[in-house]
Amino acid sequence: MAADCEAWLNANPVGVEDLSDSFISGEEDNGGSGVSNKNINNEINGNWMSSPSNNIHEACLKAKAKRRLRKHSSRDSGRGDSLSDNGDVGRGTSMAPTSPKSKLLDRKSRMGKGRGLPKKGGAGGKGVWGRSGEVYEPVEVDKKDPNFDEDQENCVYETVVPPLDERDFEKTVAPIVQEYFEHGDTNEVAELLADLNLGPMRSEVPSLAVSLALEAKASHRELTSRLLVDLCGSILSRSDMEASFDKLLRDLPDLVLDTPGAPQLVGQFIARAVSDQILSKSYIEGYKGKVDCDHARAALDRAAVLLKMSMGGLRVDNHWGMGGGQRPVIQLIKEMNLLLKEYILSGDGKEAERCLRDLEVPHFHHEFVYEAIVMVLESRGEKTFKMVLQLLKSLSLSSIITVDQMRRGYERVYMDIEEINIDVPLAYFILEQFVDKSFRMGIIGLKLRDQCPHRNRKRFVSEGDGGVVKFERWACAVLAPSLPVPAV
Repeated sequence: MAADCEAWLNANPVGVEDLSDSFISGEEDNGGSGVSNKNINNEINGNWMSSPSNNIHEACLKAKAKRRLRKHSSRDSGRGDSLSDNGDVGRGTSMAPTSPKSKLLDRKSRMGKGRGLPKKGGAGGKGVWGRSGEVYEPVEVDKKDPNFDEDQENCVYETVVPPLDERDFEKTVAPIVQEYFEHGDTNEVAELLADLNLGPMRSEVPSLAVSLALEAKASHRELTSRLLVDLCGSILSRSDMEASFDKLLRDLPDLVLDTPGAPQLVGQFIARAVSDQILSKSYIEGYKGKVDCDHARAALDRAAVLLKMSMGGLRVDNHWGMGGGQRPVIQLIKEMNLLLKEYILSGDGKEAERCLRDLEVPHFHHEFVYEAIVMVLESRGEKTFKMVLQLLKSLSLSSIITVDQMRRGYERVYMDIEEINIDVPLAYFILEQFVDKSFRMGIIGLKLRDQCPHRNRKRFVSEGDGGVVKFERWACAVLAPSLPVPAV
């Protein structure tokens, strides 16, 4: 390079005037264009080179502008920054800086290009199904598609329920019947059975329901009889009913092992079915002389006897009775009063407990407590007083009557004592004695004893007696001589 420069200087000698630092005048400018062009445009090895100073300066300005634009492009993409032809950066209207979270959710272009609109019209991005409000029309099937199948397009799809086999029948139907014993809604059972494909197991439904009812309460047997009536015609036919009872008679030797009274109960079911007209009247007569099993013969005899008694006025349609909460309240109150009167006459507490359980109304035991206390207040006798206390004590210890039901019974007496006192003048006094004795025997608690109402006692004051209270002693001595007299 040095050798080339030296050769060029030897070929083009520079004069003194060319080394002057002064500015070129106009005259020199006009006349000395050859010298100026010689200094500006030079040739090196046959290549014409322009003056590098201006080109370098322009390149530096453009590079600096590009670096600044690239550095702030993502943050200032919406400001309208652009690069002019001369390398200057033109800025639009300044905008407030956005938060980092908004930058992540911003779908505008960050490349510094475009008009700042969302990508793909807002339909782009991960997890986006399209523009908001866009409705997709059904896609038309192309018949020229090699995968097109004309038979498949005309298919109609339906749900097919396979028929129940003997193994799955009991697992499926038994929970439905047991749940029915709780809610008592026959329509729900009919809907559930209609959804099943019972197939040849249809005639097994009545026999399964009756076999489950044999081990249950009397109220559940009544519910089973009602269920058979409602299912006959809609889900089951009369022939299904007859086949089901035939199976029950054949299975009686096995049912007796779990339920000793199965023959009598099955006989009552048959009599009820004939009375409800889901079995023909000739059903029992068809077995005459054809039964070898003693249990089946006992069941048919029981059914025949009940049907003969129905002709004399016995209602076969209610021989199971109505269970629990299905009974009217008035009927429950009458039965509780009869239970208490029978207990006072017989004194059999175990029988009273059994009868109270058979009513199946644990939520209504407060009525039993109420009627028992009112009977004590109305009888005004020491025998009833002691027997009712003993009965409540045994029922409380055996948890047949819960603490809550006992408390509610006493509180109901407390609220009605004013009306009871109209018919029983000594109601307040007898109630105080009964409540105090109940507390000492552990039937009630201290808080319930303290809630017992007290009536303001009258005073018979005469001259010279000093205001001594005579009412209590007079009432105890005249009206209730058998009760203990409180100390004055």
